[in-house]
Amino acid sequence: MTTPQRISDLQLAERPRERLAEHGPDALRNGELLAILLRTGIRGASAVAVADTLLQRFGSLEALARAPFDDLRTKGIGRDKAAALKAAFTLARRLAGELRRESPVLDHPEAVAVLLRDDAMAASVERLQVVLVNTRRRLIRIDLVAEGLLDQLLVHAREVFRPAISANAHALILAHNHPSGDPTPSEADIRVTRDLIRAGQLLKIEVLDHLIIGRRTESRPRDYCSLRELGYWAGH
Repeated sequence: MTTPQRISDLQLAERPRERLAEHGPDALRNGELLAILLRTGIRGASAVAVADTLLQRFGSLEALARAPFDDLRTKGIGRDKAAALKAAFTLARRLAGELRRESPVLDHPEAVAVLLRDDAMAASVERLQVVLVNTRRRLIRIDLVAEGLLDQLLVHAREVFRPAISANAHALILAHNHPSGDPTPSEADIRVTRDLIRAGQLLKIEVLDHLIIGRRTESRPRDYCSLRELGYWAGH
């Protein structure tokens, strides 16, 4: 029995769009959902087959969502289809951010990780952010203050604390991602953290924590580390 080369060759009840309309999106595999975005396949391969190949190539939805635009352009996926995929993943990330950013209480590292995880996973370079909170540790806003490797950047205290001063924030939480996926702090991470803790003390704006966000693996179920939990606040 040969595999159908076109979605139109499938039985009506097996076509992704029809199945979604009948049973809802949760009934579809990732490849089938992607196929709806791709709309068409290529000669010899349906949109579902092209989508499955794309998932196999990147290994996971997370890696696919983080992929640069040009890397999405491959056999069966031109500029327009790559743009549709990039737009869908970006909208999903923004929606998730909106749902989480309704002034949550950030009184634990996990709460901060939940807030920033999607943006961190989507970034291909290190991005240092400041999470501004009020006296009750409720979120005021999040500001991006630097991009690139921290050991190759001059992270100026004035850039870190300027958003906190303008927002009249009581305190802030530092956060950045490790695109490698390993959230273990580097010497540069520790040095920058200690410098900013001291600067915050002079400015009367407390630095509550510094989170590094990576990715989960089977051997590493926790995808972030808290430098405060690791003891770097004691004696700075």
